[in-house]
Amino acid sequence: MNLVKKGFVLWFTGLSGAGKSTLSARLAARLAEAGCPVELLDGDEVRTHLSKGLGFSREDRDINVRRIGFVARLLARHGVVAITAAISPYRDVREEQRRLTVDDGAGFCEVYMECPVEVLAERDVKGLYRKALAGEIPHFTGVSDPYEPPAHPDVVIRSDRDTVEQGMDLVLARLVELALLAPEIRPGGSS
Repeated sequence: MNLVKKGFVLWFTGLSGAGKSTLSARLAARLAEAGCPVELLDGDEVRTHLSKGLGFSREDRDINVRRIGFVARLLARHGVVAITAAISPYRDVREEQRRLTVDDGAGFCEVYMECPVEVLAERDVKGLYRKALAGEIPHFTGVSDPYEPPAHPDVVIRSDRDTVEQGMDLVLARLVELALLAPEIRPGGSS
């Protein structure tokens, strides 16, 4: 049985440290175990391999997000679940990626990993938020550079309250509601 109804992009957005990579990797593993064709495009890896040389200006950030969106659309158009996990700070470029994906005939689901900056700074093992809040790191999204939360995300995960398992359950349930995955994949399903 094919659990993927049609290829789609599962777009994670949120501030650095909000849990995008953790949750997206767990979802990718769960979908792969269930036999779904899945590919994870992590923001850090994309910056290293696909967007090397880009800086952190608005233009460079938009180019990076558009590159991620392009690759994700190519995968989704061929029946793959393309999961992206990148900050993608600007709402208009994320909405553009949704529109282009849907126009290509693939599905799109935006997951907002919401977490207050204060909580992110407390659990930041690298100390990046502390440095950014002290003005030592320029162009740090959510501190000295803007982050525009989604206006109408398909799923909101409060990573300061929700566990990874709760987040997975919310995302899988929404993907079933959007008719992108078969009901067997949802929590308690047989897959």
